[in-house]
Amino acid sequence: MSAVLDVLWEDRDVRFDISPQQMKMRPGEVLIDCLESVEDTKGNNGDRGRLLVTNLRIIWRSLSLPRVNLSVGYNCIINITTRTANSKLRGQTEALYILTKCNNTRFEFIFTNVVPGSPRLFTSVIAVHRAYETSKMYRDLKLRSALIQNKQLRLLPQEQIYDKINGVWNLSSDQGNLGTFFITNVRIVWHANMNDSFNVSIPYLQISGGYVLGFKIDPVEKLQEAVKEINSLHRVYSANPIFGVDYEMEEKPQPLENLTVEQVQDDVEIESDEHTDAFVAYFADENKQHDREPVFSEELGLAIEKLKDGFTLQGLWEVMT
Repeated sequence: MSAVLDVLWEDRDVRFDISPQQMKMRPGEVLIDCLESVEDTKGNNGDRGRLLVTNLRIIWRSLSLPRVNLSVGYNCIINITTRTANSKLRGQTEALYILTKCNNTRFEFIFTNVVPGSPRLFTSVIAVHRAYETSKMYRDLKLRSALIQNKQLRLLPQEQIYDKINGVWNLSSDQGNLGTFFITNVRIVWHANMNDSFNVSIPYLQISGGYVLGFKIDPVEKLQEAVKEINSLHRVYSANPIFGVDYEMEEKPQPLENLTVEQVQDDVEIESDEHTDAFVAYFADENKQHDREPVFSEELGLAIEKLKDGFTLQGLWEVMT
């Protein structure tokens, strides 16, 4: 099977200063809300920007300097809260705090709605993230879940059954287990005939991933027909994936094409250190109240602030590169 969806990163990564191409909606990604006046209080305090809420991620983009932007995937989010922040545009005001973890690094983002009296920033982001969290069956491989009821597949919203195949052996054990295949427009489900709770749900999004499952269907002609059908449905799904994040605003946002400003090529050359600063500003160290004591680093030959437990200089260099 072709690995059409193996480049999906939008919901699984935190990226800084992404290109216009990476800012475009991928197949299946939908723009749910757009807020015109939102400040990135953590990293660009005083800079007014546009916040885009899609079914996979949050995108913030500076209005004055479009190359300055953020892309925060929902799968990286650990916690969302509202607390008081010190905004250069609003002063002391309620802001949206988002704590994330990506590649073992924690980042914190603080967004402030410049428009006073509007709770839309909070309601949109929190509600869409909740919709993402409660729809993981569309995107994640699941074992031994509550998939079957009265020998029938419990369908997800937008899911349709295309075929049901009896006599499918699961080869996960030496003796094998006889069961049934359900082939739908978003996934393949197998369950054991003798025990419905012994089952697996495989979204097309996970096919061509690193997890190998073996199934046997006799005769071989029946197996080939099943493979042909699954390949066909996988191709259809890949062209327009269903990620399962179902949330609609009463007021529809404009298409992203109408909101995107063409990036003007700067005349100045950007030093690599600026790119480093782009994400250093968002490091989350919520327990730090003051600078740690200086210590001598034999690696660098100079005094540095003592690193937190579990951190190494080599690890920090790997994050930066």
